[in-house]
Amino acid sequence: MHIGIDVGGTNTDAVLMKGSETLVGIKHSTTPDVTAGIIQAIQGLREKNSFEGADISAVMIGTTHFINALVQAKRLAPTAALRLGLPATQALPPLVDWPEELKGAIEARSYLAHGGYEFDGRPISPLNPEELRAHAADMREHGIRSVAISSVFSPVNHDLEVEAARIVSEVLGDDVAISLSHEIGRIGLLERENATVINAALRELASEIVDGLTAAVRAEGIEAPIFLSQNDGTLMDEDYVRRYPVATFASGPTNSMRGAALTSGLETCAVIDVGGTTADVGLLINGFPRETANEVKVAGVRTNFRMPDVLSLGIGGGSIVDTETAEVGPESVGYQLSTKALVFGGDVLTATDIAVAAGRASIGDASKVAHLDSAFVQRVLDRIAERVAEAVDRMRTSPDPIPVVAVGGGSVLLPDVLPIFGEVSKPENYAVANAIGASIAQVGGEIDKVYSIAPGAREKTITEVRAEAVEKAVAAGAKPDTVAIIDFDEVPIPYLPGNATRIRVKAVGDLSMEG
Repeated sequence: MHIGIDVGGTNTDAVLMKGSETLVGIKHSTTPDVTAGIIQAIQGLREKNSFEGADISAVMIGTTHFINALVQAKRLAPTAALRLGLPATQALPPLVDWPEELKGAIEARSYLAHGGYEFDGRPISPLNPEELRAHAADMREHGIRSVAISSVFSPVNHDLEVEAARIVSEVLGDDVAISLSHEIGRIGLLERENATVINAALRELASEIVDGLTAAVRAEGIEAPIFLSQNDGTLMDEDYVRRYPVATFASGPTNSMRGAALTSGLETCAVIDVGGTTADVGLLINGFPRETANEVKVAGVRTNFRMPDVLSLGIGGGSIVDTETAEVGPESVGYQLSTKALVFGGDVLTATDIAVAAGRASIGDASKVAHLDSAFVQRVLDRIAERVAEAVDRMRTSPDPIPVVAVGGGSVLLPDVLPIFGEVSKPENYAVANAIGASIAQVGGEIDKVYSIAPGAREKTITEVRAEAVEKAVAAGAKPDTVAIIDFDEVPIPYLPGNATRIRVKAVGDLSMEG
């Protein structure tokens, strides 16, 4: 058996799974101390279906800890950004487009040094070890505890980043964490650099959170390995999370979509995940969320790491309803739903109250919403259906009909038939689809680089890249015999000489449960 837990802004969901069968699922309000919430979740599962610690082979957790820390600009480490690229790239120094508040929160310092490559691997300038040592000494003086190193075109050749990290670490010592951009972002210097700085700023928090989660699970007598879900629908182990906390961003919607694929049996469909605060709309292609092709802004910072292509609407169970206009959200009572909503004796009209008044949900005290005008209730529900249908329509890429699956506790707000799209499927265990998604997640490896392909060498290059992606998945913990390539992109870059081609390959396999 294994356990899946998804910690959301409003609810913490947990499931006990046997293979792909859901034995039991529960929902709890998210606690301000998330670790206590995870202990509660595991205890809740035990009450409904008793098990011993030794019966559990793995625990998978999806969490919003890291993105919340960034958005709230709290608990971030003093961080330096070191870019290798002089004499080029001086016009736009590191952190040039960051919000001042966030720069202040990480006590940011930025440095430019010689190094970097052209797209075809020719060096821009050689590394200068003395220059790097001087920068590192300055970082030490200013109390920097985490360093992000980026080099121009490091996805093509990352040797200089690795060498620079070695030199900087000699000066700063092993206690200072170093993040390298070629391991985190894709082609595109500023966005990759930003993603690396965010990762560096979260490194200390990552260790703290992983230790906390581990302690919570171990306190329940479970010694099985712990995995966290990342934003492409795959898993990473504790050590990986400590090094790449940024990979957990947006794992919530991804988990819900993967859970929707399993519970509905559909590999390709539109998924609407309605939680307590937002409704996230995305597309599943071959059982995995479609990835966004655009840059992604996180807390006002442009980045380019892989993220699911999700459209979020401010509609959820905790959304506040405007009594004048019948509009819902984007303001939400969040995890205070159980004290602030009318059905729980509070004084705020929420979308949950509307669902109870319409007979779509039976929670709290229905008599507290009996006074609501039925025409008004219907107006609110129609408005929700209209906005969600519009969002699904914006997400699809062809006019062909597409099945729609609704998951999440708040999906009681959706009608059985959606305008334009027809019937909405609400599979069994829809309310805890995100925890199911976390529990069935697989392990992946991705390569995204620009190659200068010699004439006649295309097939050989592609075979090597595919093999590298498979190796990466196995190294991350996938069973070798289950790994398959699920995504392959080859884009020639016409304005660069030398047959420059960007190749992206993603391999995914089942998690190897052998501890």
